Amino acid sequence: MFTLAQARHLVATLRPRIDELIVLRADLAEMRVDLTERGASPLGGLAEVKGLEARIFGILEELTGHDIQVKGFAPVLLDFPGERDGRPVLWCWLEGDSDLGWYHRVECGFSGRRRV
Repeated sequence: MFTLAQARHLVATLRPRIDELIVLRADLAEMRVDLTERGASPLGGLAEVKGLEARIFGILEELTGHDIQVKGFAPVLLDFPGERDGRPVLWCWLEGDSDLGWYHRVECGFSGRRRV
């Protein structure tokens, strides 16, 4: 369980890794399209694709190793189990958010997302 302060601190601490994940995801998407359409990519070939996939998987494992729930990859959506007003909630960070400023009740899912 995370307090809001703990979840915010973890997002800030892991932000460089999350940003790296976003860049790797874009590189991988570009490489796959290039390789499919042209058979070659300025970013590399199959070995580089496999390398990017391994690096992405490593970052995702690192996030889940902190008990973060990775709910989305494109866009990145991270949930941090916590409690608010005696109810279980998920502190919710979505790619593009400058700070962790949202939550939703566990049973409501993303559609129940509210500002903190």
